[in-house]
Amino acid sequence: MKKLSVHVLGLFLLLFTVFVARSTSAQLEFPEDKVSWKFTVEQNGDEATVIGEITMVKHWHIYAVYLPKGSFLIPTSVTLTPSANFKTVGKVEEPKPIFEHDEMADEDLLYHSNTIKLKQKIKVLSDKDFTLKGKFVFQTCDDTHCLPPHEAEFSVKVKGVKAETGSTETQSDVEVELTEITEELTTEVAPTAEKEEKKLDVKDIDPTKKKTSKKSLWMIFFLAFISGFAALLTPCVFPMIPMTVSFFTKTSKTRAAGIRNAVLYGISIIVIYVLLGTIVTWLFGSDALNALSTNVWFNIIFFVLLVVFAISFMGAFEIRLPNSWLNKADKASDKGGVIGIFFMALALALVSFSCTGPIVGTLLVESATIGGAGPFVGMLGFSLALALPFSLFAAFPGWMNTLPKSGGWLNTVKVFLGFLELALALKFLSNADLVVQGHFLERELFLAIWIGIFFTLALYLFGMIRLPHDSPIENLSVGRTVLGMTTVIFVIYLIPGLWGAPLKLISGFPPPMAYSESPLGFGGSGTRTSEHSDDDRMHLGPQGIMVFHDMDEGIEYAKEVGKPVFLDFTGHACVNCRKMEETVWGEPGIIDILRNDVVIVSLYVDDKRELPKDEQRVAQVTKDRTMNIQTIGNKWSFLQATRYKTNTQPYYIMLGPNGEDLINGSADYENHRDPAKFQAWLEEGLKLYKEAKK
Repeated sequence: MKKLSVHVLGLFLLLFTVFVARSTSAQLEFPEDKVSWKFTVEQNGDEATVIGEITMVKHWHIYAVYLPKGSFLIPTSVTLTPSANFKTVGKVEEPKPIFEHDEMADEDLLYHSNTIKLKQKIKVLSDKDFTLKGKFVFQTCDDTHCLPPHEAEFSVKVKGVKAETGSTETQSDVEVELTEITEELTTEVAPTAEKEEKKLDVKDIDPTKKKTSKKSLWMIFFLAFISGFAALLTPCVFPMIPMTVSFFTKTSKTRAAGIRNAVLYGISIIVIYVLLGTIVTWLFGSDALNALSTNVWFNIIFFVLLVVFAISFMGAFEIRLPNSWLNKADKASDKGGVIGIFFMALALALVSFSCTGPIVGTLLVESATIGGAGPFVGMLGFSLALALPFSLFAAFPGWMNTLPKSGGWLNTVKVFLGFLELALALKFLSNADLVVQGHFLERELFLAIWIGIFFTLALYLFGMIRLPHDSPIENLSVGRTVLGMTTVIFVIYLIPGLWGAPLKLISGFPPPMAYSESPLGFGGSGTRTSEHSDDDRMHLGPQGIMVFHDMDEGIEYAKEVGKPVFLDFTGHACVNCRKMEETVWGEPGIIDILRNDVVIVSLYVDDKRELPKDEQRVAQVTKDRTMNIQTIGNKWSFLQATRYKTNTQPYYIMLGPNGEDLINGSADYENHRDPAKFQAWLEEGLKLYKEAKK
C-alpha cells in the first residue's frame, strides 16, 4: 500500500477538524436562576400594600409593567386573585424604568435591573385574617438573549379588619366592584398568558444561539451511532477487534478480569471522543457558529479538506498522524491498570485516525450546527458504537467465530465512504457560491456532479471499476448487489431534477430551484404568481413565487394590494430553509396562500453584498454591544436580532396593515415543519389581518 505519512499535515488536519467544528457553549438556563422575588404586606388598618421585592442577577433585567402601546416586549405583571376579602386600589406601582430606544426596530425599551419593588394597594374588606394569592409574570433578558416568560404564584397573610357599624356596602356590591376592577387590571396591566404567547413565540426568544430540540439531539445521536458502525467497518478499526479482545483474554488472570478490562477499554474510548466533543462545545460560541456556517472561506477550505479525505479513502494515499504520538501512547499503555487501558484506547484513536478522522470531523461540523449539546451527543453516539463491539466480544469470546474475516470488503467500505465524502463536500462549495451569489455552481451543475459521483459508485459496487488496493472480485455478494441497485435507483431519481423536479428526498442539499439556469423548469414550464411578475422590484423565489428582498418595498407593495406581509428571515446556506421551502411551502393549501393571499419578503441574513456607503454604520445592539453593519445580510440579521430576539433561520412573521406584527406569533422549522401546523399558522394570520383592517 502506498502511504503518505505527513506529520505536519496530519497535525493540521486534526487541529483544523476541531477548529471547524462549531457549537454553542450555552448551558440550560432557567428564569428563576436569574430573578428572585419575595412578596410581603404592609398594613395600616383596612389599607394595605402588597409589595414584591424583585432582585435580578447582574447583567439581567425584566421589562417594565407599563410598556408603549404596540410593543412586542412582554411586560412584567402582578395580578391578585379576585376575592371578596379585599379590593384593589389603583394600579401596580413601579419605579422609573431604564429607557432605551432601538433605532432599527423603532422600538422604545423600558426595563428594570438590580433590585426593585412593585407595589399594589388594596382595601381590606374582611373582618377575619385571610391568605391573599396572586401571580407574578415576567420575562428576563440579558444583552444577548431572553429566557421564556415565567409565571410564579405567591401568597401573603393579611389581617382582617372589624367592619364598622352602619356600613352600607354589601358583599354583592363588593364582588361587582371587585370584578370590574380586576377586569380593568387584567386588560391594562397584566395581559393573559395566551395574549403574551401570541405577541411573541417564546420558543424563539434567543438572539445568539440556535435552540437544541430533543428531536434534533436524538437525530444527531442516531446518525452518529450509524457513523460509528461505519467507522468500525474500515480497515483501520475492524482488524483491531480480535487483536484487542485476544490481548485482554490472554493477559487477564480470570475471565471476570478480562471482561472488566475490556469494559474499561470501551469506556475509555467513549471518554476520549466525548472529551473531544466537550472541548469543541466549550471552545466555540454561537457567534462563531453563525459566522463560520456562512463564511465563504470556511466553506471553501472545508470543501477542499473533505475532497482530500475522500481521495485518501479511495486509496490514492493515506493520511497518518506523527509516529511520535503513536509511540508515546503505546509506551504509556504499558503501565497497566486503568491508566494503561486508557492509553491503549488513545492509541486506537490515533492509529485509526486515517479512517475515523474524516468521519469524526464531518460529524462534529454537522452536529455543531444544531448548537447546544450537539457535539457532545454526537461524539457519545459515535464512540458508543465504536466501543460496544470491543466490550461485547471480550465478554463473549465465542462470538468472535461469527465475525467475517478481514479482507477486500473492508477496503470496499472505505472506498464507499470516500464517495459519500466527495458528494458531501460539494455542499460546502455550494454554500460558498450561494453566499456570494456567484452562480458558478447552480442547481443543474450540482445535480449533474452528484449523478456522476453516484453513477461511478454504482459501477464500482458492481465490480466494473477497480481502485488501488481492491481485491479481484469473482462473485458479487448479495449485500454489495443490493447496495449497487439502490445506488442506481438513486441516480435515476436524481435525473429528473435536471429538468426542474423538486427532489424532496434531498431537499436542502442542492441549491434551490430559483438558483438555477432554468428557474421555471426546463423550457420555462414552471409557474409563478402572474400578479407579481410585472413588478421589477420582485425576484423569483421558492416554488416559482415572486418575492421581495427589501422590507420597505415589500410593506409598501402590500399596502397597495391590501395583503399581509409574510416576512421570511432566511439564508442562502440555510439547509432547513430549503427543506421548508421545498417540502412544506408547496403543499396543497399552503402554496395557494403563499401565491395569492400574502406578499412574501425574503430577507437573507448571510447576503455578503455590501450596502451603499451611506447605509454602512455601527449600530447599537444593546447598551454594551455594537454591530458593524456593512453588508445586506448584516442589516437583516441586526433587524431580526433586535426586533425578534432571535437569529435562527428560517423564521417567519406576518405583518398587519400598518407593518405591525400580527399576534399569531412566529413560525420556524422546529415547530412548523408539519404542513398542517404551518397552514394553521398562516390561516390564523390571514384572519387577524382581516380583523385589523376593519
